[in-house]
Amino acid sequence: MITPSYPPKPAPGDRIAVLSPSRGLPELFPHPYELGLKRLREEFGLEPVEYPTTRRMGATPRERADDIHAAFADPDVKAVIASIGGDDQITVLPLLDRELIRANPKPFFGMSDNTNLLAFLYNTGVVGYHGATVMCELGRPGAMHPQTADSLRAALFTSGPYELRPAQCWNDVNRDWADPATFGAEPATRPGSGWIWHNADRVVQGRGWGGNLEILSWLLMADREIARDPAVYDGGVLFLETSEELPSATEVFRILRNMGERGLLRRFSALLMGRAKTWSFERPSSPEEAKRYATEQREAVQRAVETYAPDMPTVFDVDLGHTDPQLVIPYGGAVRVDGPARRITVTY
Repeated sequence: MITPSYPPKPAPGDRIAVLSPSRGLPELFPHPYELGLKRLREEFGLEPVEYPTTRRMGATPRERADDIHAAFADPDVKAVIASIGGDDQITVLPLLDRELIRANPKPFFGMSDNTNLLAFLYNTGVVGYHGATVMCELGRPGAMHPQTADSLRAALFTSGPYELRPAQCWNDVNRDWADPATFGAEPATRPGSGWIWHNADRVVQGRGWGGNLEILSWLLMADREIARDPAVYDGGVLFLETSEELPSATEVFRILRNMGERGLLRRFSALLMGRAKTWSFERPSSPEEAKRYATEQREAVQRAVETYAPDMPTVFDVDLGHTDPQLVIPYGGAVRVDGPARRITVTY
């Protein structure tokens, strides 16, 4: 196992590759995509560079792998960001040239289905960044959430510690990207409720690993990018989140149970569990239903932790998943969890 190291950071004025390693949704929903590109230029000072499959639905795994290779190999491109996620990036992984990417390390930003590429980079020896896609976080109606923008800016341009903070306000109800009226005002938010701590009696630090729970379960089933020797993850900080597909509490428990049976859970020094997304277009929820879903998911996670890693510090409702804001987590980088002080610090 190669210990991941931080790739060089871009600076304002540099070029950043914008890829669609999963789905080419910019073709279907150009408005949030163009808004995200505009903010990359105007608010972050970066020049987006697009590739043949960035705006194309139905691109083959080989075509998407070719774009990844081109972005990493180009010496004028200083970072890479995903347009959005999807559900089949796992088919791209076998086509990637690990040596090419190892020889040309760059910061990669993405989440959800991009957990595939983040896990690949971890095993290649490159620290990646879980969070901030162009269409979702950068293309947010009205303006970027200030906590998302601050975290992304720090992760892009700085090297050193960054303290995560509970969301002051948050949202998980989406609006229709096909409706121009969606982008006329910021989404409604509700007050933050803080983090929920268990076993908060110590300070631990380790390399971050994890991502979207459903994607990790697929990687486990396909036997890709997850070490067969769980000792590889000794002392790391596990971070997990669930998607807009709203997996049931039973499914969440079963995935974690399987990770526990494989010997994974007990290897980590702490778990950061992302705030559960509780609403989708397919399954809109009332406030009462949303609260019940989130509670049941927490209970399922806690049941698995108590079974397989009963002493592991666990923090719930960290804003690192499919909700808004979204804090960037270094995938393979240092994460410090200070239970007594109730603080989480990452190193970008």
